Amino acid sequence: MHFFPWGFWLLCVAASPAQGDSGSKAKSCTEVRQFYATKGFSLHGVPQAEISGEHLRICPQGYTCCTSEMEENFAKKSQSEFEDMITEASRSAQVTLTSQYKNFDGYFQDLLNKSEKALYDTFPSIYGELYSQNVKLFKDLYSELRRYYRGSNINLEEALNEFWTRLLERLFKLMNPQYHITDEYLDCMMKHSEQHKPFGEVPRDLKLKATRAFIAVRSYVQGLSMGSDVVKKVSQVSLSHECTRAIMKLVYCPYCRGMSSVKPCNNYCHNVMKGCLANQADLDTEWRNLIDSMLLVADRFDGPSNVDTVIGTIHTRIAEAISNMQENRESVTAKIFQGCGNPKISTKASSGEDKKRRGKAVNDDKSSGLGLEKLVSDAKGKLRDIKDYWVALPSTICNEKITSSSVNEDKCWNGMAKGRYLPEVMGDGLANQINNPEVEVDITKPDMTIRQQIMQLKIMTNRLRNAYNGNDVDFQDASDDISGSGSGDGCPDEVCGKRLSKNPSTRQPEVHAIPNQSGRGVKGASSKFLPSSLLIFLSVAVIATQYLRR
Repeated sequence: MHFFPWGFWLLCVAASPAQGDSGSKAKSCTEVRQFYATKGFSLHGVPQAEISGEHLRICPQGYTCCTSEMEENFAKKSQSEFEDMITEASRSAQVTLTSQYKNFDGYFQDLLNKSEKALYDTFPSIYGELYSQNVKLFKDLYSELRRYYRGSNINLEEALNEFWTRLLERLFKLMNPQYHITDEYLDCMMKHSEQHKPFGEVPRDLKLKATRAFIAVRSYVQGLSMGSDVVKKVSQVSLSHECTRAIMKLVYCPYCRGMSSVKPCNNYCHNVMKGCLANQADLDTEWRNLIDSMLLVADRFDGPSNVDTVIGTIHTRIAEAISNMQENRESVTAKIFQGCGNPKISTKASSGEDKKRRGKAVNDDKSSGLGLEKLVSDAKGKLRDIKDYWVALPSTICNEKITSSSVNEDKCWNGMAKGRYLPEVMGDGLANQINNPEVEVDITKPDMTIRQQIMQLKIMTNRLRNAYNGNDVDFQDASDDISGSGSGDGCPDEVCGKRLSKNPSTRQPEVHAIPNQSGRGVKGASSKFLPSSLLIFLSVAVIATQYLRR
C-alpha cells in the first residue's frame, strides 16, 4: 500500500542520480536543498555543503546538510505526515465497516418496508372493517419493530405480546357484534387465551423467530458501526514527543546526512512503529473478539430463523393468525363463553357484510435468500481481512516502498549511518516496548482514549455473544438522541403507555451501556434508569482496574 506523504523516498530516488558512499558533499547537500524546497520550506540559510552538526538535537551530530531550523521543520513535517499516513491506513478499514453497515442496514430495512407495504396493499380487500378500524394497530407494530432495530429501549417480546392482545380484543369484538364486551370480560378472555390459542401457534412461533432475527440484525449492524467508530477515534490519537523524534530520525535524518537515496532498514522502521503504535496494538485482543463474534452472529442470518424469511413475511404470519381465528371462531367463542360466561346482548345494530367477510390467504412472496447469502459471504471475507488490522499497522507502514528490501540489509539507514540494523524487533503492544531501542515508551501510562475504546469493544462483543445465543440486551445511552438517526421521534403515549405485558413470563432484557454511535441512541433516558447505569459504571470500573493491574 502506497501512502502519498512518504512518496518522497521514490521521488528522490527517481530525481537524484546514483550516488556512491564517497559522493560529493556539495552534491549531496544540493539534493537535500532541492528536496527541502519541495516540502514548501524557504532555502534561506540552508547550507550549500555539509557543516559541523553539533547543533543537531535529533539526528547524529556528525557532518550534516541541516541547520537547527531545518531539523525542527523536518520534525514537524514528519509528525504531520505520519498522522496523515495513519489516517489513510485507517480509511480502508473504516470504508470496509461503513459500506458493510450501509449494505446490511439498507437490506434489513427494505425487508421490513416491503412487509409493511404488502400488509397495507392486501389487508383492506381481505379484512374490510378489521383492517380499516385497526390501521393504527398494524402501524404501531411496525413502528415498534423499527424502533427496536434502531436501538430503542424496547422489550421486543412484550411489544409482540401487546400486539396480539390488542388484535384479539378487536377481532373478538368484531366477530361478536351482537354482544356487549366489557373491559372486565376482555381481561377474563386474555387469561384463557394461552390455553385456547385463538391464533394457533403463530404468535408463539413468530415471537420466537422474530426476536432472534431482530436481536441478531440489530447487534450486527451496530457492531459494524461501533467498529468504524473505534477505528476513527483511535486514528486521531496524537503522537507523543518521543515518537515524533523517532520518526524524524527514521525519515529525515538520512537527508541531513546527505544520503537522500538511502532508505531506512526494515527492522528499524518496525521498531519505531511498534513503539509509536504500542497502545493501538493493545486493541488487538478485543478487536479480534469483536470480529469473531460478528462472524458468529452472521451465521444466525441463515437456518431455521432465516432473517430473510422471518422479517420479510411478518404480514403473512399475521394473516395466517387471523385466518386461524376466523376458521375456528365457533370453537374459540364457545371456549371463551364457557370460561368467562355469556356476555350481555348488545342493543346496537350490527352490520352484516364485514362481519361475514373471511380472510383469504396472502401470497407468501418469500425471498430466495440469495441476496442475503451473498451479502453475508462478502462481509465475512472483508471482516477476516481486517481482523489483524491493529498489529498489522507497522508492517502496513513499513512496506517495501518505504524501507529497504532484505537484500539491501547492509546498505540501509540504521539510525546512525548506512549499514545493517542489529537490534531485534520488539513484540506488539505496550508491555513489550520496555526495551525498545528507538522509542522511549512509558509502559505505565497507557493512552486513555484507546483504553476507553477497548472497553467499548468488550461491551459490544458481550452484546454480540448474547445475540448469538438469542438473548436480548437493550442499549441505553442518555447522551444520544434517537431522533437524529431518522428512526423516530420518541415513543408515543398510546404505544408506550401499555408496555406492561399480560404474560407474566415475559423475560426482561439485560441492560448494557453502549458507546455513542453517530447519533443513534435511546431518547429520553431519564433518572429512572440511574440504578442500572450505576451498576454499569461500577462494572466498567472493575474491569478497567483489573486491566491496569496486568
